[in-house]
Amino acid sequence: MVEYFSDLVTQYAMPIRVTIILIVTIFVAKLSKRLFKKFVINNTTEDENLTNYKFIEHSLSTIIYLIGFSFAIWNIPTLENIAQSMVAGAGILAIAVGFASQQALGNIISGLFIVIYKPYVINDRITLRTDLRGVVEDISLRHTVIRNFENQRIIIPNSVISNEVLINSNFSDSKICRLIDVGISYGSDIDLAKKIIAEEVENHPLSMDVRKPEDIENGAPRVLVRLTGLMDSSVTLRGWAWAKDAPDAFTLQCDVLESIKKRFDQEGIVIPFPQRTISYLNEPTSKEES
Repeated sequence: MVEYFSDLVTQYAMPIRVTIILIVTIFVAKLSKRLFKKFVINNTTEDENLTNYKFIEHSLSTIIYLIGFSFAIWNIPTLENIAQSMVAGAGILAIAVGFASQQALGNIISGLFIVIYKPYVINDRITLRTDLRGVVEDISLRHTVIRNFENQRIIIPNSVISNEVLINSNFSDSKICRLIDVGISYGSDIDLAKKIIAEEVENHPLSMDVRKPEDIENGAPRVLVRLTGLMDSSVTLRGWAWAKDAPDAFTLQCDVLESIKKRFDQEGIVIPFPQRTISYLNEPTSKEES
């Protein structure tokens, strides 16, 4: 029985060796990823460091798989002849591989530039192409993952996103200004409407005071409200509302618009809505015709 198993192992030594190498490679890659994640959780407090660690994590896994699979192929004797044949056409092969891997290498190089120069980092809120918005969730060797506000993942190759014009809400300064635009009728009290808008923005708990000390000394208002347009049927007023970041700014804008509407209803300030006047080319001559 022992001799039988010994002969079996001898006969299938190469497949067994290759299988063991692949299993060990997968195990080492998963173990290193788990240990690295634990290290990141215990040692990362800033989003910039998290971005660097995430990129290193993906790079480490890729290197482990490349080394393991290369070593497995090296232990397959039948591939030696293929390798020798490939050497004869090494020049053509190099050109073919170059064209085939051009996009992949472009993604890797773009990913390196993203990690080095940091136009965005993990947890930044970015907007691109006017309709793609979300929070950066991951940056890998190949692509960037963005989680939009519907909890969907937008996966963009690094070579594509590195050439896009981005709006980063967290770059350098995370403060956000929301424009509170409200239209009132021409017969409404403009001064009272401006006062209500300023009070509602100022009284909101998420509203920030961004005035400098000299502005406060000079009596500058905490919330600026201006008349910005005379439209066909309304007067447009704009208030500037500041919050510490994009999520607070969105909540602030929604709450303030609601409270302004309620205050306007109480104070008798009218928010106009579209109206049309219909005139007849031939006026009716009698009550029956009308």
